[in-house]
Formats: sequence, C-alpha cells, structure tokens
Amino acid sequence: MKRVVIIGSGIAGIATSLRLRKKGYEVDVFEANDYPGGKLTSFTKNGFRFDAGPSLFTMPDLVEELFELFGEDVNEHFQYKQKQVVCNYFWEDGMTFSVDADAQKFAQDASQKFGIAKNKITNYLNLSKKKYDLTAPIFLEKSLHQASTYLSTETLKSLIQMGSMDILSNLNQINTKKLQEPHLVQMFNRYATYNGSSPYKTPGIMSMIPHLELHLGTFFPKGGMQNITNSLFKLAKEKGVKFHFSKKVKRILVKNKMAIGIETEQEKVMADIIISNMDIFSSYKKLMPKENHPERILKQERSSSALIFYWGVDQLFPELDLHNILFSKNYQAEFDSIFEKRTIGDDPTIYINITSKEEKNDAPTGSENWFVMINTPGDYGQNWESLIAKAKQQILAKIKRTLGVDIEKLILTEDVLHPRLIEKKTSSYRGALYGAASNSKFAAFLRHPNFSRKIKNLYFCGGSVHPGGGIPLCLLSAKIVADQITEIKTT
Repeated sequence: MKRVVIIGSGIAGIATSLRLRKKGYEVDVFEANDYPGGKLTSFTKNGFRFDAGPSLFTMPDLVEELFELFGEDVNEHFQYKQKQVVCNYFWEDGMTFSVDADAQKFAQDASQKFGIAKNKITNYLNLSKKKYDLTAPIFLEKSLHQASTYLSTETLKSLIQMGSMDILSNLNQINTKKLQEPHLVQMFNRYATYNGSSPYKTPGIMSMIPHLELHLGTFFPKGGMQNITNSLFKLAKEKGVKFHFSKKVKRILVKNKMAIGIETEQEKVMADIIISNMDIFSSYKKLMPKENHPERILKQERSSSALIFYWGVDQLFPELDLHNILFSKNYQAEFDSIFEKRTIGDDPTIYINITSKEEKNDAPTGSENWFVMINTPGDYGQNWESLIAKAKQQILAKIKRTLGVDIEKLILTEDVLHPRLIEKKTSSYRGALYGAASNSKFAAFLRHPNFSRKIKNLYFCGGSVHPGGGIPLCLLSAKIVADQITEIKTT
C-alpha cells in the first residue's frame, strides 16, 4: 500500500488524512504538539473550559461530508445547532444591534434601527450572494494554479461578470457607497478581518463574506468548537490513520526533485507522498532550507494576528446571547502607539465570545468564560509583555465605558495568547492567523498552490495556502489536495 505522510494535525491535515485514507493510502500524521487541531483546540483552567482558537463555525456541510465519505451517520459523531442571533453589536455612542440569522429579518431590523431603506440592505446582501456564487466554484473549490480550472463554463461565466465584482474598489469604499450609514459600514467592514485583512485595502469582492453568515448561517457545535477537531480526529483513528504526537518534523527529504520522506528528531520515515499542513513560510524555511524557495510568495504581507484574553468571570449578563462585538470609532487611535502603527484599519473591534452560554459545563455555576480578542499585527519584535498590559487596560476601560461594568474585579482566572505564542505553538510565521493578507486584488492568485511546482509528490494544505484561512477554507484546501492525488486502484 502506498504511504502518505502529513506534517501537522491542524483541521486541514486531519481532513486530508481522511480523504486520502478513503482513497486507499496508508496515512501517517506527524505532529510537534501533544494534541491535534493546531489553532482549533481548547484548554481548561481553574474549572473553566476555553475554545482556544476559531470561534466562528460556518459551512458545516464540509465537516459532514467527511463522515459521509465513509458511510457514517454524522449525527452519531458530530452535532451542532444553528444560531438564531449571529452577533450582538455595541457602540460607545449607546447604539446596540442584534443580527438575526434570517437575512430578511436582519434587513428589516437594520432598516428600522439605522434609518436606511430596506431595499438598499437587501440589494447589498443579494450582491454578496451573487459574488459568492460566481467565485466560490473557482476561487474556493478548485486549484487556481492548474489550467483545467480555467477551461470550464463556470470560469467563463465568472470572467464575463467580473465588472460587477468590485475588484477595483476596496471594501470600505463599497460599503460606504452602498450602505452609507456609519454603523452599518463599520459592521460590514469587520468582515475583512475574517481573512486577516484591512477593509481599507482588501478588494470589494470580499463583500461576499457576509453571505456565509447571513445566507448560509452560523452554527455552534455540541461540545464547543474543539469538537470539530475531536470528532474528525476520532473518525480518522477509527479509519486507520496513524497519528504521531510530540514528533516534530525537522526536514522534508528530497531526492532528484522528488519528496521521498521526512526526518524527525528520532527517525527518518519514507513515503510516496508528503503533505505539509505547516505554515507555508515555515515549510520552506525550516523543512526545506536548501531547496529553491518561492520568495515572491513568502515575502507577501502577512495577515493580522490576534491578542486573546481568556477570562473566567463572575456571571454578568445572563440575557446576552453568544458573540458580542464592541465598536469604537476612535479606538484605532488608542492602539496606534501600542502596536507601532502596524494596524489593520481605523475601526478594529473587541470580539467577545462566551461559550458557557451554549455549553453549561464550560464554566462553574454562576460564572462565564470570556474569549476576548482584538486583531493585532504579527510579531515584528515588539515588547509583548508591555503591549499586553497596555492593551488589557484599554480593553477593560472600553468595556466599562460601553457596558457600564468594571469587569476587572470580576475576573477569576486569566490566560493570554499573543502573536509570538501563536507562532511558537503553530509555526505560523509572525503569528499570522491566515498566512498572507488579502490586501490585494491579486491576493487569491498569489497564495501558494496546493502542490509544489518543482518538487514532485509534495503538497500543501491549510490556511496559509490556497484557498485561505478559516475553518471552511482549510477544509476546502484538504479537498483540493485530495482531488490532485490519484486514488489507489484495488483488485
């Protein structure tokens, strides 16, 4: 049986292992950490359970598909529910708004709240859907680096309508033009952070991102976000995938321009196919230092990173739903000096996720677990100890101004994740959450392909390569890789 070695057990690595196992390969996954999931993991501290990484779950069909590949009933392994309230928004001027999961109700509510004609909001959402429907089959579901992708009616149809995709304007310009009302513009500018970019730089085509929430829906897995990882990891083991934890890969072995295996600190492992789920920058610089590197790709601007405070607090607002967003028009000015002006735009957010609202066992009785995140630049040598202390005080002050509560004295336990630690734990260069930023109209084409052009039998999956970061795109990268690898013929 032919053997595949996958470097890294992030969600894309696990999904790739399942798809190739189904194709008949012997699959071994090597992971430097002692747990699976990469960024999509969790931890407990003083009785509180925290989802450590991604907190937004969309397109659950991509998870279901992996169970269906093996004829499994997904409900026996993985369960989730759709959220009726997508987000709660708070502004310092006293404005608040809850986003209903139903797009029509959202449009009606927003029209009444912000004094803008309902048809303007509906037209915006319809255009968001149109952009997604036209581009997803090409930019998300197929390799952009193979000629066959461009020899289809879907591609031709999309190219004909490229003029309506708003690629020549940035997202903020499109939102300002079409929505006009400042609060709504801020709301829809926030979607740029979904791929670690700036609304003032990323092209207007990214206005398709709201479609994921307002048409396709947002969901919450039973057992928390970690259960996406746990359920797929369990399935992979049951189907014969072998996982090797605390086995850091030092080098990809290349002979005559062909990947032939890996070297860990303990051994050399030969394989027919090598797939790196490691950040593309680290894949080349650390695992293949002597090979020719695609420097143009590796030198691209990195996406934003994050500073996350995990707070266990005395219960504050039992009536608040999951996901709370806090805005401030002048908030960026407060952080410019802190983060040395390596910022993502003029209106960043504090993102608060309280999973104990969904999972009663995530916090002790009478308490809540708060996931409090702000987007930050990556690690460029800043003094993070100082920055964390300053940022924390400004976050606490903003929460107090906005919600009228001094949360600091209610914090029972705390943990912190910052760009330098993100890089250490996940090998993501500079702690970037999504690899390269999407601040260019050509960004989709400049991401590294899911295969090596110069080294045979070497492939790549995960958020730092095509089609991009985030759970759905990582799962799609696994699908693209598997589609490029031939199924083993059985007799």
